[in-house]
Amino acid sequence: MRKEFTGRHMTAILVVGFGIVFAVNFTMAALATEGFGGVVVENSYVASQKYNGWLEEAREQDKLGYNAEIARDNDGHLVVSTTDVPNFATASAEIRRPLGTPDARTVKFERSGPDEFRSSDPIPAGRWTVRLTLRNSGKVWAREAHIS
Repeated sequence: MRKEFTGRHMTAILVVGFGIVFAVNFTMAALATEGFGGVVVENSYVASQKYNGWLEEAREQDKLGYNAEIARDNDGHLVVSTTDVPNFATASAEIRRPLGTPDARTVKFERSGPDEFRSSDPIPAGRWTVRLTLRNSGKVWAREAHIS
């Protein structure tokens, strides 16, 4: 024998259904805000006028043939391992948190080997976005990487 469908049953169905919808929405909103650091450009019209210049700069950088891998060593220093970079090139970096507190710093590097640079000072633990710049004879090569 079946039980009668009452208002309590309907209330339970509505509460559970809307609870699932709210849980999914809050989860998706939290995941979306974790990966977005804010405005990419202040004025998209002005940025669009510079776009072709940025593409040309990227092609010039690619012609240099440089390659670099960024990691953090056990002491908290950034270590940059390079390939095809001349021995007299210099390295510098701007680091920032990908999201949250505006914590930006400039990092200076010293050569620690023929194909390696090491930051002068350790950086605090956590996630960072690193904008590495290698300079050599007036030519500039830059890339961004994320470290944890």
